[in-house]
Parts: sequence; C-alpha cells; structure tokens
Amino acid sequence: MRLTELIPTYKGTLDPDIKGITQDSRRVEEGWLFAALPGDKVNGYDYIEDALYLGAVAVLVPTGVTIENSAIAVIEDDNPRRMLAQIAASFYGLQPEKIVAVTGTNGKTSTVYFTQQLWNAMGYKAASLGTLGVRSSKMERSGSLTTPDPVSLHAVLSDLAASGITHLAMEASSHGLHQNRLDGVRVCAAGFTNLSHDHLDYHKDMTSYLNAKKHLFEAVLQDNGTAVLNADSAEFDMLSEAVLKRKCRVLSYGWKGRDIVLKSLQPTPQGQQIEIEVGGQLYNLNIPLVGAFQVMNALCALGLVISDGKASLKEAVKYLEKLTGAPGRLEKISGGHTGAVYIDYAHTPDALENILQALRPHTQGRLICLIGCGGDRDPHKRPVMGKIAADLSDLAVITDDNSRSEAPEKIRAAMMEGAGSAAIEIAGRREAIQWAVGQLQEGD
Repeated sequence: MRLTELIPTYKGTLDPDIKGITQDSRRVEEGWLFAALPGDKVNGYDYIEDALYLGAVAVLVPTGVTIENSAIAVIEDDNPRRMLAQIAASFYGLQPEKIVAVTGTNGKTSTVYFTQQLWNAMGYKAASLGTLGVRSSKMERSGSLTTPDPVSLHAVLSDLAASGITHLAMEASSHGLHQNRLDGVRVCAAGFTNLSHDHLDYHKDMTSYLNAKKHLFEAVLQDNGTAVLNADSAEFDMLSEAVLKRKCRVLSYGWKGRDIVLKSLQPTPQGQQIEIEVGGQLYNLNIPLVGAFQVMNALCALGLVISDGKASLKEAVKYLEKLTGAPGRLEKISGGHTGAVYIDYAHTPDALENILQALRPHTQGRLICLIGCGGDRDPHKRPVMGKIAADLSDLAVITDDNSRSEAPEKIRAAMMEGAGSAAIEIAGRREAIQWAVGQLQEGD
C-alpha cells in the first residue's frame, strides 16, 4: 500500500510502497514504516538509524524532529501516537462489523467476557479482547497488555474479521486510551463500569485518570454511537453530558438507571436473584454469579448487546442466567480442601472491598483474605488495601505478589501499616497460600 493511501494528507515528494509497520526498530524489515514515538524511558527517534539500516522506507516522528536523509519519507505529526493508530487502521483495513469497548477501573474483563457469552448464545460469531488475551471459537491468544499497541491491535482486528468474527467486545485501559491505541477502531458502543483509585503512578492524579477514560467517549466512540453508562457512578452526569454533546445516545444501567433498572437483588447459595426493568418489562432472574458488582457488570454487558437495537432483548435477558465468571474473577477453585476457595484479580482498594463484601453473604463461617500488592505500581494504595483486608475479613494474611524491582518485605510492610496487628504477615506466596488453606474449616 502506498504511503499516500495510508495517509491521504501526506504531502511529501516520496511515495514508497509500505509493506509493514512497527514502533520497534528491531522488528523493521525491508519496505517498512517505522514509528519513532517519544517514550518515558527511551525515545524511538534515537533509533531511526537502526531502522533505516534494516530497510525502513518511511519514518513517523514528532513534529520538530529532523532527519537529514532525502531518501526516506518523513511524516511529522503533533500526535504521532494517534497518527500511528490511524495508519495501522488503514494498513490492516478489516475490522469486525460490531465492536464495543469497555473502560473503568474494575469490571472491564468480566464485562467483555459476559458480552461475548451473550452474543455467542444468541448465535453471533463473537470474540473478546483484553487482559485474558484474544478469545473466540476461531482463535485464542494470550496477551500481557489490557489494550495492545495499535499495530498489534489492528492486526488482530483484521485476523478476527478475516476468520468470520462479526462481533467483538474489547477492554479499553486508561493507558491505552491516553496513548491513543484505540484511535481508528470503529467502536459503535462504549461501556463505563466505575472509577476508583488506581494507576496514579502513571496518571499522577484522579482528574488525569478520568480524562484518559473520557477519551473513549469523546474521541473513539463513533458518531451516532451509544454510551452504556453506570447510572450509580459519580461520573455518570459528566460522561452523559460529554456523550450527548456529540449527539450520541446514552443507555444507563443500575439502581438509578433509566434504561436498564436494577429493582432488587438477593444473594442465594448459588448466586443472586435479581429483578430488572428493561423497556417497561420486568424480569426476575437467577444470576449464577457472586457479588453485586458482577450483576452490574452483567447489566453493562446487556446494555452493550442491545445497544444497536438489533439484538433480541428477551433473548439477551434470558441468557443472563447462563453466564459464567471470567477466569481469575471470583473464580471458585475446586480441590481437596475444606471450605470454599476463590481467586480474584482485585488489585485496587475498591475492587478488594467489593470482593470481600460480595463474599460475606455467602460465608457461614470465617472469611479469610490472602493478599499482596505488586511492585513498581502505585504505592499509596498498599496501606489502604491492608486496612480493607483486615477490616472486612475475619483473618487477613499479607503476603507477596509480583514485587518486580522492589523488595517484597518493603511492600508487605506498607500493607501491614494499614492492616495493623489484626493481620498475619507471611513471606512467600506459596507458603502463605498453604498456611491459609490449612486454616479452613467447614463453612469458611
């Protein structure tokens, strides 16, 4: 594909045939475009010579970066990350017909997982993309990022569409949104779950964190798209205003929702019994999921599924009773132990609080919480999470998570500051798990 086809606004004299795109100079091949992006630790434009040596024929650089080589096509842009995403979208071209994206501090993974399940149950060829990787009946790929870089993302979208996938639910992380990774993705509906303390090591403050989330609704969501918003969240009015200003539609869900109204919720041994009102019709359902927050995730998924008005509401509601939880999200673990054991990805104060409050109604004996915090991440949440674990469980065990470059004892100490004497500290996650499981009694 010629450079002028990828970038119609390009006015340079050279118009090379672009055979590939990358932002990693080490992966450049003959005839490729190299995106020399600015970075936190290293800058891509410091590796332009390496890219040229490997055969790059075009280079994308931030405005102001000069290249003294007349044999190379140079694209300057004030926002090279956004430009890269748009180039990748043009280069790969194909995308599933219906793409929905979900953002929020907690619940993204479960919501896209539920959305995919509902679509599959209704006969659509659906996939999900996010923390769990790419999951569909056509392909399954693991991934390390909630939202991949734009080149990888658009390559996956093209592969999914080529394999026959028509519906895709994907996670939109704050990092990915801030770095314009989703620009160029044709998102017809965007969901918002909630916002709480997280990623402040990157965004620095909650205002910046929220603004990153808003990008999904202000820039990525297509014109005439639908925003599926949590009406119980503090951010609902602000997000609604931003969406309506663009002439997009708002579909609200929750206790305060106007479109999908949660009327009642009662925990049961197998899950939760709920009553919802949608389109003036009441539905009484048994949801096989633990935790009120999982009901909210399921309602967000329902909103995304019916957002275009084409899917059958009654059919979608019926399949809410068939949902299964996402791996690692309040996932019940079987084994030769007494009591019930769940694992969950909770890594924020809000998520931890929700998990423990969700399990309490299902606990006849003691509620035991084993937790650690990751290294090289927001340190301010560590004592907060330690306190929540101690306050909301009958026995809190503070142990190690992925400490990365930090000393694990330093992380545990910060958590113990919040937990106090009510918690037990055990170094080594394996040892801590073995000890905690050994404490289980019937009903725990």
